[in-house]
Amino acid sequence: MTKILAAGDIHGDTSLAKKLAEKAEKEKVDLVVLCGDITDFDKSTDNLIGPFVKKKQKVLLIPGNHEGLATADFFAEMYGATNLHGYSFKLKNLGLFGCGFANLGLTRLNELEIFNILKKGDKSLKGSKTKIMVTHVHPAGSKIDKFSKTAGIVHLPGSTGVEKAIKTLKPDILLCSHVHEAEGIEEKIGFTRVINVGKKGKIIII
Repeated sequence: MTKILAAGDIHGDTSLAKKLAEKAEKEKVDLVVLCGDITDFDKSTDNLIGPFVKKKQKVLLIPGNHEGLATADFFAEMYGATNLHGYSFKLKNLGLFGCGFANLGLTRLNELEIFNILKKGDKSLKGSKTKIMVTHVHPAGSKIDKFSKTAGIVHLPGSTGVEKAIKTLKPDILLCSHVHEAEGIEEKIGFTRVINVGKKGKIIII
């Protein structure tokens, strides 16, 4: 059994990072997965990954649309975290791969780039019994996408690149965030369990 704490959209909130680290310790998780928007437009990187490291937790992360690749790489180098953007990570029979950023904003990726980055990360996970895909943006046509269109908030469009990756790569689970108001929404798309993990964090047991 592997236990994961997944969260996203911390947006530079150091008190939230501390609470999540405490939750991870209490739940005795094997991995912490952060689905982007860790900072508030790169304003500060202090005390966001450190609380997890102090609790001796392994952190996997991707950049969101509120930080650049340099920030994600800094977190990886400074704190021994793993930046999953375009890469993968294996633990026993579990494999994780990811793509950061989103299909909007200053660090915008087009849909083909999103799909190709996910495809690249997935390639090295042959033989993994369970695969988890990690993105910041949600898939197009999902409940999260429809919620964003109808909830009276600014529409954050889902990604057709992520949607294609779900259908093509068939991960067991997709962890994402991005739409704050859709925190906790979960659904099944094909073979894949799609979860908006939100800032409070979601415990996933595999």
